[in-house]
Amino acid sequence: FNLVGRLDVLTNVLMGRLSYRPLSDTLLKRFTDEDRARAVQALQNLDMLDYAFQRADTLSGGQQQRVAIARAIVQQPQFVLADEPIASLDPRNATKVMDALKAFNEEQGITVISNLHTLDTARNYCARVIGMLEGKVVFDGSSDELTTDMVHRIYGIDEAEEQLNEAVTSTSVGAAARKPVAEPTIA
Repeated sequence: FNLVGRLDVLTNVLMGRLSYRPLSDTLLKRFTDEDRARAVQALQNLDMLDYAFQRADTLSGGQQQRVAIARAIVQQPQFVLADEPIASLDPRNATKVMDALKAFNEEQGITVISNLHTLDTARNYCARVIGMLEGKVVFDGSSDELTTDMVHRIYGIDEAEEQLNEAVTSTSVGAAARKPVAEPTIA
């Protein structure tokens, strides 16, 4: 996650503001109140604020992943490319990350493009889904248009089997969560 292990979590997130600060300020770890507020908000959205002053090298892999996402967000990007952002996370933390990406999209207007492999997550968080098979786009539409036949074509399994697998490995946030957040590629 390219965190500096000996630095605390907050400072690692603030490093995302490097391009906005003079080199001398960065070397002395001097950041504006606005920079600090952005970092605190990003950590809070990812449920990591309680770890703000803890060394990054003492965090679990999932926690480090969330800190890295917070650092990316404070850079104020126009879009975020999230390659399997929840692949190594437990269901609770996966929900936190997807909720945070959703909030960044809705509140800050950041476009999120994510590669996901769980249909439930794509359906609950993504306005648009792109399904690929053998390097070719075979589906491009809303999550509501992702039919059982298309799931079978993409994965070679039926939707009931996929839902069973997802019920064991992820949490559902309900249909109300379907908002324009990401444009995943289901491969």
